[in-house]
Amino acid sequence: MEDPMPKESSAKKLDLEKEPMVEKLEIEGAKEEGIVLKQNLSLINGITVIVGSIIGSGIFVSPKGVLKGSGSVGMSLIVWLLSGVYSMIGAFCYCELGTSIVRSGADYAYIYEAFGPFLAFLRLWVECMIVRPCSQAIVALTFAYYVIEPLFPDCDQPEVPVRLLAVVCILILTFVNCANVGWATRVQDVFTYAKLAALCLIIVTGFVQLGRGEYEHFQEPFANTETNIGEISLAFYSGLFAYNGWNYLNFVIEELKDPYKNLPKAIWISIILVTCVYVMTNVAYFTTVSPDEILGGAAVAVMFSRRLYGIMWWIMPVFVSLSTFGGVNGILFTTSRLFYVGGREGHMPQILSMVQIQRLTPMPACLFMGALSLCYLASSDIYALITYVGFATWLSIGMAVVVLMYLRWKRPDMPRPIKVHLIWPIIYTIVTVYLVILPLYASPVETFIGLGIICTGIPVYIIFIAWTSKPKIFTRYMDGMTVWLQKFLMVVPEEKKVD
Repeated sequence: MEDPMPKESSAKKLDLEKEPMVEKLEIEGAKEEGIVLKQNLSLINGITVIVGSIIGSGIFVSPKGVLKGSGSVGMSLIVWLLSGVYSMIGAFCYCELGTSIVRSGADYAYIYEAFGPFLAFLRLWVECMIVRPCSQAIVALTFAYYVIEPLFPDCDQPEVPVRLLAVVCILILTFVNCANVGWATRVQDVFTYAKLAALCLIIVTGFVQLGRGEYEHFQEPFANTETNIGEISLAFYSGLFAYNGWNYLNFVIEELKDPYKNLPKAIWISIILVTCVYVMTNVAYFTTVSPDEILGGAAVAVMFSRRLYGIMWWIMPVFVSLSTFGGVNGILFTTSRLFYVGGREGHMPQILSMVQIQRLTPMPACLFMGALSLCYLASSDIYALITYVGFATWLSIGMAVVVLMYLRWKRPDMPRPIKVHLIWPIIYTIVTVYLVILPLYASPVETFIGLGIICTGIPVYIIFIAWTSKPKIFTRYMDGMTVWLQKFLMVVPEEKKVD
């Protein structure tokens, strides 16, 4: 099958004859494999990327969205379980996509493959320029908030120190991701283990509470269950957002060892694990915290620890901060690869598609992602912005699953190491269409604002990508800037080893 996506970057490489030091470093860093992002991610790394990206601060802070929409303890637990099953179906479809189109970028690469550059660019534009940087800034703020929570137990945290600590968090993790892929994966591993340890502590404590007879809220589990289909839909919307991140390993699949085996294994293990942990954690909460308290917006994990752990209550804010620190790292690690792939395909500045010759990391993409997140961190409207474009996530994932069915029709002979039954992408697509339409009913103004933000990518695409006969002064300036940045950062375009 001929590859419709251009693989070679048109960027100028460093003149190695004039830069003998650069040539030496390139040979030393690349050895026989060339300048390329290596397959450093093991199965365990893949699992921690997915689990660490899914589990953020929400399960610790307040799962009230699910409870509010479902109306009862029993129904809320069913929503958590079904949200995990639905995410599993989507992940099952992504196993086929990821093993038949082995390119980093996930749904961006899949949409490009099937529907061409325009729709793929709009997906890239919203995800890279708004959704991911905003999300990283928000998670970094949550990290900072909980780090200093023990210092201000009975009052609000001062805003300036919180924002400065969030800046430090992003700067440290940007440095780690620029310096060494192994460092970034170890950070992801360690902090994923930390958040799982925190949730296991809550779960074990919950079982102890059940053993003590603390099951008051389970005696009539379906009392006050919501019967309005719109409210229950909003509960599922909240539950599914808590599972957001199950597709993040597909964004870095080119760096995964033996992706045909490890991608499906990592996805299945991760989502089953997260689903079990989410359901059992909510059971544990209900042994100690009442539904009314959860609906009141209480920081559930902290309230749980204050009531049961005595003077050691502060360990829960520490665990939440560790969880969010790992979340920031996961967003940065995967999104930098999305910038990297976008640059490689000509949808982002070419410098973002380049690799540092000593460290073999996508340094320009990591730096750009970190800088963009810091810019959003200075804004007071980032929460509103992420709300406006949140439905775009479901739209793009739904389109990616449609790609699976489209390629079954257009390319029936395409190699598919994993082939799912068509009933699964059909079910997932039907539910996703509903999830895309739901915001129009629940918050029409915000949804139309979000559509407007997405459409801002259209003139950008026309001017910088579709328009090929740009003035020579512009192309000379861009080429000169690219070469200067290459020399400053010591980066070159990716090179594939020639057999």
